[in-house]
Amino acid sequence: MFTNDGFILIVDDNPTNLSVLAHTLKSAGFSIRIAIDGERALEQLQDDCDLPELILLDVQMPGIDGYETCNIIKANLHTQHIPVIFMTALADTESKVKGLSLGAVDYITKPFEDEEILARVRVHLHNCQLTKTLQQWNGQLEQRIAERTYELEKAQLQVVQQEKFATMGQLVAGVAHEINNPISCIFSNIVPAYEYITDLKAIIHLYQQNYPHPVTEIQAALKELDIEFILEDLLKLLASMKLSAERIKDISVSLRNFSRTDTHKIPVNLHDGLDSTLLILRHRLQSCNHRRTIKVVKCYGVIPQVNCYPGLINQVFMNILANAIDALEEFNTEHNHTNCITITTKNIYDQVIISIKDNGMGMTEDVKKRVFDQLFTTKAVGQGTGLGLAIAREIIVEKHGGNIEVNSAPGKGAEFVISLPINNY
Repeated sequence: MFTNDGFILIVDDNPTNLSVLAHTLKSAGFSIRIAIDGERALEQLQDDCDLPELILLDVQMPGIDGYETCNIIKANLHTQHIPVIFMTALADTESKVKGLSLGAVDYITKPFEDEEILARVRVHLHNCQLTKTLQQWNGQLEQRIAERTYELEKAQLQVVQQEKFATMGQLVAGVAHEINNPISCIFSNIVPAYEYITDLKAIIHLYQQNYPHPVTEIQAALKELDIEFILEDLLKLLASMKLSAERIKDISVSLRNFSRTDTHKIPVNLHDGLDSTLLILRHRLQSCNHRRTIKVVKCYGVIPQVNCYPGLINQVFMNILANAIDALEEFNTEHNHTNCITITTKNIYDQVIISIKDNGMGMTEDVKKRVFDQLFTTKAVGQGTGLGLAIAREIIVEKHGGNIEVNSAPGKGAEFVISLPINNY
């Protein structure tokens, strides 16, 4: 069917031909426009938003003839799709072949027959409409394929990311378990070792008091070994070992807490998850080569335990804190600037609010709007999948019925605010 707002452009220098064609087409309900030569026809085709559905083009015209006009039309990307029907008294095969080779779709020979004109016009308009419909369908199909491919890529990357985190969790849990046994042994043996050495020190001092003048050989050995220094330093060594063992034990506990894979929600102290995550990221907070120390300020409030999946919540903390560290490392700071991450927690009614704020470069409005989108990342190729914050949002919103938002502006740092319902079953 011919579109209501479409029209047919008739190009002919003969007033009689124009009159006949105009009357025939108008009587059949078609809208028409007229050009009396090739130049005027091309001028009418300059408006890309107002193009004809079909062009009836006379071959023999003064100035630019029909062949040259057709050649120009077909060379233009914006007009080359418009079907052209030549009108001519030339009936020889060579003329027809020339016209068709230039891109014309048909010929109408003079003198005109009304029925023939209308039949040919209707056929080519119908074909044109079919072509447009197929192009629209093809465009829609390509768009749906692209959207589906994008969704599949997202899903695949998300599965890979989640499996990667699950594998890391299992590995961390395994390492924590393996560390726990030997460190528990060391830790439990340090206390009696400390007591034994204290007892030995007392016995040695007792000998020194009761036998102040031992034989020459013992005196030489005591002087050479500096027994007093050994006794004092050995206790210091044990104290240092005790602190190190306690540190390793804390790391082991933090690793186990961080990598929890509970299949159901349990009441959890979120401060433990934050502390465990910070402990794992501690090496990135310390200064190294060109990297400055990142200060962490904890403004922990009094909060109740939250019913949640602790392993998933820890994953959210890890993603946000790691991004904050990345932002601070990229920030071209001045000498008097202290890199800082501030973590604030508080209880408001039936919600626990966790704020993680950095004083880095901040975000533009466009980045802030897209920061939770799947596959969106501002990092270089190979340095980020664009899934971390998207997964974090899914965990908070879909898994826990909470909310996560970002407050940021260029040069003002970024703050991620997480709201979690306390009783979420």
